[in-house]
Amino acid sequence: MPEIAAVQETLEAAVSALDGGGERRPGQRAMCEAVASAMDSGRHLVVAAGTGTGKSLAYLVPLVLGEGPSIVATATKTLQDQLVDKDLPQLAEALGQPVRFAVLKGRSNYLCLQRLEEHLADDQISLDIADGPKAEIKRLATWSGNTDTGDRAELDFEPSPAAWDALSVSGRECPGAQRCPSGEVCFAEKARHRADAADVVVVNTHLYCLHLFSGAPLLPEHDMVVIDEAHGLEDIVSDTAGLSLTGGRFDELARRVRAVVAESAAAGDLEDAGALLREALSPYRDKPLPVPLPDELQRTAVVARGRVEQALVELRGVPDDAPGDVAPRKLRAILSASALAEDLARAVEATSAEVAWVSGTETAPAWRIAPIQLGELLTEHLWEDTTAVLTSATIPMNLGEVLGLHPDEHDAIDVGSPFDYEANGLLYCAKHLPDPRNPDYEPAAHEELAALIEAAGGRTLALFTSYRAMDRAAEVLRKQLDFEIYTQRDLPKPELLRRFAAEVERCLFATMSFWQGVDVPGESLSLVVIDRLPFPRPDDPLLEARRERYGNEAFRLVDLPRAATRLAQGAGRLIRRGDDRGVVAVLDSRMARAGYRWTLVDALPPFPRTAERDRAETLLRSIRDGV
Repeated sequence: MPEIAAVQETLEAAVSALDGGGERRPGQRAMCEAVASAMDSGRHLVVAAGTGTGKSLAYLVPLVLGEGPSIVATATKTLQDQLVDKDLPQLAEALGQPVRFAVLKGRSNYLCLQRLEEHLADDQISLDIADGPKAEIKRLATWSGNTDTGDRAELDFEPSPAAWDALSVSGRECPGAQRCPSGEVCFAEKARHRADAADVVVVNTHLYCLHLFSGAPLLPEHDMVVIDEAHGLEDIVSDTAGLSLTGGRFDELARRVRAVVAESAAAGDLEDAGALLREALSPYRDKPLPVPLPDELQRTAVVARGRVEQALVELRGVPDDAPGDVAPRKLRAILSASALAEDLARAVEATSAEVAWVSGTETAPAWRIAPIQLGELLTEHLWEDTTAVLTSATIPMNLGEVLGLHPDEHDAIDVGSPFDYEANGLLYCAKHLPDPRNPDYEPAAHEELAALIEAAGGRTLALFTSYRAMDRAAEVLRKQLDFEIYTQRDLPKPELLRRFAAEVERCLFATMSFWQGVDVPGESLSLVVIDRLPFPRPDDPLLEARRERYGNEAFRLVDLPRAATRLAQGAGRLIRRGDDRGVVAVLDSRMARAGYRWTLVDALPPFPRTAERDRAETLLRSIRDGV
């Protein structure tokens, strides 16, 4: 394990190598030493590291100095790219020696050369996809000869789902290098080999959780993992440890069967099963499924599984030495069918430790299953075998409890942020507004928002808890204000953020996906407005099941921590560098009146607080005028 003195020295060298000689941050140093201690002791660590801490270097330094291999899991591609393209090379330069690191993604992120060869060999393009994606596939074929990684992220264009799906495979349908004719040149396998030789492997948190719960190791053996942006870990664990059944999975399997058996009788039956499943699920959309399952749904699942088994019999009847590329197609189809059969069996045998519900749209309902409590699951698959560091700028107050970390088995620290929130910011709560559930709230909130935008001179990111609220506010304020207002519907997210950052005096109205991962430092953003406290939906079936488990403690342990974390994420969009100034305005009077208000306030950066709009407007005008 790395010595604390060596960790301190290496961190100093890495910071000194930054542009301008870097900035010494006490929180970064404290976090770096805490990670090194966790590696030495084997105790898990939860670290709240506010914006500007430099947490990436704080955990990379001890990982690089350790004996490895170690895993870094992060939920966003942006942070993944930062770690691999910037932070790790910079650290290697500061050390004056090579650092072995690699990025590894799920198989569906890599071009499958076997599927490409099959398409090119028999013009499968014309059979599987519409004319539109044909040109994209030809473009991807050209790219395949020029790329070393086959990683979709390297493309200079965004392929359509039809085109990419035609040339990629998921982990559950890939037969593996030993059984694939293209195994020796497989891009996904090459990525895995690079990861096996690395000391630090950077992965997506979804892939890490699949590694934990799939039953087959997807990553190199390791004793240490850092999970960055850990505030989202609960939802990712729920997703990856559960399952999703849709009619589309039957349609896709039917296509795969026809690629092996041209005159397949089973393929049509599979499509009929998909239609039956859609029809059976439709009445339960957005609802928990009752226990025991309704007779009709049980019968549908039995029929559907029977159709899958028939397809498997048909596929297995195809000779393994069939000419051309029939054999690899057969193997992929068998794996896909087996996975679907397993999920159907699990769906009808869901236990009391799981919740089943139907999500999706009217035309594409999805039968979902997820574990209700995560503690035992993570204890079995993670906490007992691997030392973990969980970190984020916004750590839910009960994260350890939710994830099954016993207080005696982990340390929790908050290293703060280097930003001077007290001097540069203000938290304004519109205490005088009606309760958001009151019919008078909406027009009053629009008036409040208009006054604040006028004072700020545009430069506003308004965050809404629903599309309806965003659309209505944009419709009303576009008529009242001279400032241009973009909404989330207008352009793709990267282009929206580029324009908003480049065009001072513009406003951006957005919903939940913009409450995190938005980084607009400088004069283009001096006002963040939050329309309502972001409590989770009361009818979310998974959260409903968790509320039932917690009983009278449900609001404290389920709803309040989620609202506090989301609120902190939204407020965190304001101050992104040391010289940023501005106002976070919450247009929900419960923030100032409710008995739980201090839990929310304590989760936010330490802004001065006010309920007086005049004070907020004065600060915004001074920022606008450069005072």
